[in-house]
Amino acid sequence: MINTLLIKNGTIFTHDKTIYNMDLLIENDKIAAIEANIIPGDNWPVIDATGLYIIPGLVDMHCDVCEPGYDYKEDYESAGESAINGGFTTITNNPNTDPVIDNKAIVEYVLTKSKKECPVNIYPYGSLTKGCAGNEIAEIGEMQIAGIVAVSDGDYPIQNPALMKTILNYCSMFDMPVILHCEDIALSNGHGVNDGLISTQLGLIGAPEVAETVALSRNILLAEAYNVHVHVCHVSTRRSLDLIRSAKRNGVKITAETSPQYFTMDESSILDFNSYGKVNPPLRTKEDVQAIIKGIGDGTIDVISSDHKPDTIDSKDVEFELASYGISSFETAFSLAYTKLVDSKVINMEQLVQKMSYKPAHILGLCKGRLCLDGVADLTIFDPNASFLVEARNFKSKANYSPYDGMILKGLVKYTIVGGKKYNANTDTIVFPTAAYDTDEFESNNHD
Repeated sequence: MINTLLIKNGTIFTHDKTIYNMDLLIENDKIAAIEANIIPGDNWPVIDATGLYIIPGLVDMHCDVCEPGYDYKEDYESAGESAINGGFTTITNNPNTDPVIDNKAIVEYVLTKSKKECPVNIYPYGSLTKGCAGNEIAEIGEMQIAGIVAVSDGDYPIQNPALMKTILNYCSMFDMPVILHCEDIALSNGHGVNDGLISTQLGLIGAPEVAETVALSRNILLAEAYNVHVHVCHVSTRRSLDLIRSAKRNGVKITAETSPQYFTMDESSILDFNSYGKVNPPLRTKEDVQAIIKGIGDGTIDVISSDHKPDTIDSKDVEFELASYGISSFETAFSLAYTKLVDSKVINMEQLVQKMSYKPAHILGLCKGRLCLDGVADLTIFDPNASFLVEARNFKSKANYSPYDGMILKGLVKYTIVGGKKYNANTDTIVFPTAAYDTDEFESNNHD
């Protein structure tokens, strides 16, 4: 028996073209037709996509799912439901779980359990070092055979340059990226605020930008020496962008990503000790934010990830210096990118699809991020004109807090389709008349 779903009158965007006023027919898990005026059959479910945009399902390269071991923060089910609200059909699983994803058995466990419990696709990363402890290289070859798509120590930066040399030399044998969080801990010392005016005003010790750029410089030179593909997570500074541009010009195999907090907020967002804005690397200066936006526009930044890092509310509602790092980001990442970048005409929709669907899938070697005949029906359908209120208390994530709570954004995800299965998204979201609000300045609104 063939299960069908017909999507009518939508505007289709891929990474390299736009198709207007088109119908799309899904049969089972595949796209069966992309044509004008497809006549629905008897009892076919139909989505009227008039005024809506249809794009390849979003692919997230950097997020914490928290299983195994930390399912009180997030589990496969809640992560998947949260991802669906944000338009993500494919997410990755950072290895810093408990136990760490550092061997074949844990990789197999993650793949088996997530397939049963998570409504979206999950692909695990294997750790670079045993226990993500930065001391001894993990069994990378066995994990690749078991099904990892990349290697990373998540948000734990490797400090030992000799070990990093060994890792990159070894990883040059494998056709998968080495994903790196670039931080010199001796310089950052675990501080969650940028070293500058705001840290001085708050009386906090800051983490200087060189904590990022020193580590990045070392990793670029080693990647060049061993001809291995490195992918740099959450780029946050202007000088990091300069280093990445130079490396690309010199033929280094390097790709880079950033996340919405680094192009929508600056260090002033943590005034009043706002721990919801505590992230690693920390929020930087206004000049850095403008540089990140420019880097997205000129292609230096290849990927926009969610950087979803959930934790308990108790871990955030404490003194700033004691608060945990991270933002619950699945449900805001796409709309923040659409509002700040596309609606503000920094990039166009094709470029956003490239950075949030096509390019992350390409880097990870996945047959995702495309919308084509006979391709798997992983789709995101959103309303580009819907202005809506961010209400963190209604997040599907267990981490129902956000520095964007109370803001009005555009680009509301309406449906997320995973393997041909339709999920309604954001059904309880407050939507406003388009003309009533200007979202250019991320207007805040109190509706408590």
